Amino acid sequence: MIRGNDPILLTPGPLTTSLQTKQAMLRDWGSWDAAFNQMTASICKDLVDIVGGGSEYVCVPLQGSGTFSVEAAIGNVVPPASRGGKVLVPNNGAYCARILKICKYLGRAAVELPVAEDTPATAAVVDAALAQDPSITHVAQVHCETGAGILNDLAGIAQVCARRKVGLIIDAMSSFAALPIDVQSVPFDALIAASGKCLEGVPGMGFVIMKKSVVEGCAGNAHSLAMDLHDQYVYMQKTTQWRYTPPTHVVAALRAAIDQFKDEGGQGARLARYTANCRTLVDGMQALGFRTYLKPEVQAPVIVTFHAPADAAYEFKQFYAAVRARGYILYPGKLTQVETFRVGCIGAIDSNEMRNVVGAVEQSLRDLGIRVVTPAAPRRAA
Repeated sequence: MIRGNDPILLTPGPLTTSLQTKQAMLRDWGSWDAAFNQMTASICKDLVDIVGGGSEYVCVPLQGSGTFSVEAAIGNVVPPASRGGKVLVPNNGAYCARILKICKYLGRAAVELPVAEDTPATAAVVDAALAQDPSITHVAQVHCETGAGILNDLAGIAQVCARRKVGLIIDAMSSFAALPIDVQSVPFDALIAASGKCLEGVPGMGFVIMKKSVVEGCAGNAHSLAMDLHDQYVYMQKTTQWRYTPPTHVVAALRAAIDQFKDEGGQGARLARYTANCRTLVDGMQALGFRTYLKPEVQAPVIVTFHAPADAAYEFKQFYAAVRARGYILYPGKLTQVETFRVGCIGAIDSNEMRNVVGAVEQSLRDLGIRVVTPAAPRRAA
């Protein structure tokens, strides 16, 4: 896996990339050049293939971070409130809350469905919410909510949406290419992900995989010229080019990353590696006395939230700096009621690296004089 002097990123993205992916960015590309446009087209085809989309689905790439594409998907797929659009957002974390914030900015009517941060959104709660409000036209569901690392019941929710003829928008930012998603069992209108997550590319390009009939029917919905997915799709179909200057080096790195994804064995092999990473991390941290925030049955193998030690000597910034000095970058907690920190399991790393992470944490605890690792009495998040 990755080796060198740079610290390993234990975050949900950006993440540590392979040398081959980094080297792909050493060449300059012309944004109108046929070779670059062919590369974009091959990426879009491969991304659709990962979800088994066939000819019924298309991939629309977009410059910017993953949030850019989330906003674009909401703004294009969901009509304005004046035209009857209304989104149900099951909310059990920071990235669900961000979708609600996007809806507010865009003037899209939204209904929040509160779910505890340590509890997955299920088909049953979504079904009940849709039954209560028949005016809801879409559900926006985060698959893996990395605020805590929880895995929501995407397959069940997708079936509820299909039965009730409600559109489904999936934020698969931290699950795409690692956790299984197939349009046959998880039908959707739009699925959003990005280059710098489980595909193990670099950040800078998002994309929306859309049912072709949906993207063709959303003309005029967009709130923004730059984020008009319909216009981007039509232009690329006509010219093979991006409308505006693409992140050429990011695209080239993503092509290299997808090639490595295929060579590794695709989604199943990537999930197996991340699962081994997660298991090694959790086992090692528990041996040191740490306690995970989530129960194992709802923990996605993407990022793990740990309760902070109860020791008075513990302070996250000092702990972060001590672990970083040993070559690993942790992630602060996102929960509102419980003090935590997070450790990512994704990127170009393996279980051997995760054992080294546990060793770095153990040494840091010793140097900082942190003896009480077990957290204070647990409190359930609001």
